[in-house]
Amino acid sequence: MVVVEDDTRLPIKGVPMRPIRLALLLLLTLGIVAAVVLLPRESADTTPPAPRSSETNTTVVPEDADALAKLDDNFTFAIASDLGRNGYYDQKPVAEMMGEVAGITGIEFIAALGDVHHFWGVRSVNDPLWLTNYEWIYKHPELMIPWHPVLGNHEYRGDTQAVLDYATVSRRWEMPSRYYSMTVPVADDVEVLLLFIDTAPLIDKYRENPVKFPDAGSQSMDEQLAWIDATLGGSDARWKIVMGHHPVYAGTTKETRERTDLQQRLQPLLDAHGVDAEFSGHIHNFQHIRVPGSDVDYVVNTSASLTREVLPFEGALYSSPDPGFALCTVTATELITTFVNDKGRIIYQYSRMAANP
Repeated sequence: MVVVEDDTRLPIKGVPMRPIRLALLLLLTLGIVAAVVLLPRESADTTPPAPRSSETNTTVVPEDADALAKLDDNFTFAIASDLGRNGYYDQKPVAEMMGEVAGITGIEFIAALGDVHHFWGVRSVNDPLWLTNYEWIYKHPELMIPWHPVLGNHEYRGDTQAVLDYATVSRRWEMPSRYYSMTVPVADDVEVLLLFIDTAPLIDKYRENPVKFPDAGSQSMDEQLAWIDATLGGSDARWKIVMGHHPVYAGTTKETRERTDLQQRLQPLLDAHGVDAEFSGHIHNFQHIRVPGSDVDYVVNTSASLTREVLPFEGALYSSPDPGFALCTVTATELITTFVNDKGRIIYQYSRMAANP
């Protein structure tokens, strides 16, 4: 019997491939290579990529980028407060916008005015909230600059010493004490004095509730007030700015005694020493307030995560429930407060002229 071999069959392992099939495979391979080589290619784009949001992979451009860039030539810092919500609500988009605006304006540092951690504060420097409220949220490269924090009422529900000690963990967390000051040159022979104060121990509501706020009552109110008095009185800086978590004045449903305690204890020092502005948070919306008989600009910063509606109130020059942050720019002749929302839009800007330039 004569057996005719079929060259179309697949090769069997160990049996040499027939010449015709080998030639066909070679031609097929050459065809594929030629098709790839001859496909049209896009021209190389040498334009640097636009900034991208790490969360959405979409371009993040502040709506008022050009106007914000004008602040870059002057001493400017950002103010953020009521931040910590584990990335929920508006915290992530506000954090991303903060980073973009920081790059445009060249801010020197971020003043974190309390409640970086909701709701129970932190237990230690190793508390996971440091990651979910702070490190994993404020990771934009332009936010890797000094942060100067103060304690808020929510920090006082946990271990406040752990908040100070976090400076030994994070290079950018610069908090030398519960209250402290900085004197910074802003122009030739012109300085600004910045006070970062601890407001909860100045308010009886917190001092008298050791179960809910265990550290508040153990802080000396008299010592801090004496330090504020001496520091403001001993400075000949042209500009004086005080920053703390609780506002002296605000339109809010929060207990009135929070503000009346500060009006009785803190405001006389601000007025006596010619303080230009007092920045705070706690109310979760933007407010700018002037009150009769005082030359201080009272500025309430909004929340960087979850905001609240604004209530009508006396003395208000401006208010807004937008989430976002504030910028403070200081020159030889002007103190400029800028409210920036989560879209990078300047929703309010106020210029205070120096009394004796």
